[in-house]
Amino acid sequence: MAHFIIHVWYGMTLRDGKNLMTADTPTRSQIEDFLYREAALLDTWKLMEWADLFTEDGEYLIPSTDLPDGDPANTLFLVYDDRHRLTERAKRLLKKSAHSEFPHSRLRRIIGNVMAEAPNNGVIRVTCSFAVFRSRLQRADIYPGHSLYDLVVGGPAGFRIRRKRAVLDSDDLRDQGKVSIIL
Repeated sequence: MAHFIIHVWYGMTLRDGKNLMTADTPTRSQIEDFLYREAALLDTWKLMEWADLFTEDGEYLIPSTDLPDGDPANTLFLVYDDRHRLTERAKRLLKKSAHSEFPHSRLRRIIGNVMAEAPNNGVIRVTCSFAVFRSRLQRADIYPGHSLYDLVVGGPAGFRIRRKRAVLDSDDLRDQGKVSIIL
């Protein structure tokens, strides 16, 4: 199926020059607000609330830096969590026994270049760029990248995440050492 980019211009949503805005079509501003709320949950270590943003069949993925377009069916991923595993990851990172993140890193992320495609079978494909700044134990790291989301409308936050693929735009992790935070 063909996907079309939604362009928001002076309050109109356009596809090929035609107005597609309906009462049920979310605006880019609504999608951005959702992504900013997700970022705030992650930056403030509200990881269980973050996990609740996912659908029951939700997935959280981080491909390896050497194969960012890899397929999890036949490529090694840094993270490939279904809903159960991402919830367990959140619980584990909040415990004092999570030595790689206790005390917790100070985090701040910037999200930009948000683009949303027209809904397809109730799913909105969203892409955005991110930079996550992490400070821990007198060391600062930056994780630049982009995320690909499949969002469905609904839930208390306005949307639910069916799939989040966070792609690191670094060619390796030597400077950072590892990914012990949620991107």
